[in-house]
Amino acid sequence: MIPLDPVPRPLDHLLLRGRPEDVALIERDDVLTFAQAEQAVARLAGWLSTLAEPGARIASWLPKTRTACLLPLAAARAGMAHVPINPALRRAQVAHILADSDAVALLTQPARAATLEAGDVPAGASVYEAAGEGDALPPSDADPRDLAALLYTSGSTGRPKGVMLSHANLWLGAISVANYLKLDQDDRVLAVLPLSFDYGQNQLLSTWAAGAAVAPLDYLTARDVVKAVERVGATTLAGVPPLWVQLLDAEWPDAAIRPLRRLTNSGGALGTRLVRELRGRFPAAELYAMYGLTEAFRSTFLDPVLVDVHPDAVGTAIPFAEVMVVRPDGTRADRGEPGELVHAGPLVAQGYWRDPERTGLRFRPAPEWSSAGGVAVWSGDTMVEGQDGLLRFVGRDDEMIKSAGNRISPAEIEEAVLDGAEAREAVAVGVPDDRLGQAIAVAVAGNPAGEAALRARLKAVLPSFQQPARYLWLDALPRNANGKLDRAALTRTLRGEGGV
Repeated sequence: MIPLDPVPRPLDHLLLRGRPEDVALIERDDVLTFAQAEQAVARLAGWLSTLAEPGARIASWLPKTRTACLLPLAAARAGMAHVPINPALRRAQVAHILADSDAVALLTQPARAATLEAGDVPAGASVYEAAGEGDALPPSDADPRDLAALLYTSGSTGRPKGVMLSHANLWLGAISVANYLKLDQDDRVLAVLPLSFDYGQNQLLSTWAAGAAVAPLDYLTARDVVKAVERVGATTLAGVPPLWVQLLDAEWPDAAIRPLRRLTNSGGALGTRLVRELRGRFPAAELYAMYGLTEAFRSTFLDPVLVDVHPDAVGTAIPFAEVMVVRPDGTRADRGEPGELVHAGPLVAQGYWRDPERTGLRFRPAPEWSSAGGVAVWSGDTMVEGQDGLLRFVGRDDEMIKSAGNRISPAEIEEAVLDGAEAREAVAVGVPDDRLGQAIAVAVAGNPAGEAALRARLKAVLPSFQQPARYLWLDALPRNANGKLDRAALTRTLRGEGGV
């Protein structure tokens, strides 16, 4: 277990924690030692420094290539902020992120670059289809409070917004996770989650904080993951509930099960059934249930020794985090009493990029009785602390849809639906789904004969995880007394609870 050093450092110093001769990055046909990875970061940072001045935003729209893995550290060394874009996104969403972040450069691949249209890239910005090399830059002396990354996440309304993360946020998050997962230098972490997610990016950073090796994997099927676990001798595998369902359906040879020491879950509750099935399939692996939000990275984890007895719990605060259950009046909720989860401490992000209004709603002063104090993230999620001291998730107060580990904005789905001529009005909600956690259902005002055309159009503009599963066609959508669309009634109807 690595020590919990509370002093943050510039993010690019992470590779200096490993032994130079040890493997840091495992690719299908090659490996990089810590010394080689450090040199690659230095040269990539040197190239980036020729593109723009410090403080600029550098975006990437890449699968898990070597460049994609090293870019978070190289951008930090060049004094820039990295903007990783989910490779599953389509050009319109990419264009929004590029414009909103005011990125000066986009690093991508030829096939993706070819999908971009005039106006998608901000004026003065450039698109690069391969990374270059420059003069090697030495480790940076950046202030840990400086901006290191913008991670775009959907809000309950509007388009995705950029969460501002400092060097300190990312450094301390890596140290925290490496500590409580008890990662060691001989670990091999299979990184299957998108690097544009905080959970996915931390697969890299926490592994390197421990001086261990990470193996990035882009996969199509669960079988690809199983084969990769066996091929690299992975000791650690992170996932979200829908992936675990798929992996449990796959065949696992003993040679793939044997090296696994730990499984980690976030992005949705596992539930009793999945916990029992995972424990049955991987009895020697520790199972870590976790809860987090991009605005504060991660908040809680459940000690694996408790998961069999308390499969419904998300545990207690991770190192460097203070989590509180708070009543509407700002006082501490009693044990057994539901309240809003509030997260304070050095993992709290710096707010939303160029969005003071939404920042003010989510990032507010911690309760007066908080030990950490300062600005806290008021999650909007309802939690309850049991008499056993463990936190349990109760519900989400906003209207976010959480499907296959993705946080999806209903407004973004509705905007896409209404961008054509098939529907006059639309309301998107999440409905329970055994495999996805939630599926997307949309109530639309219009002629159901247009559904085929609507589905075909959305396939071209939205990624697979944002595709609605079903539609409810009505002549007109109901309204409340204020003349607004009655989302509550439509939600009840789409979830089979009556209402319209």
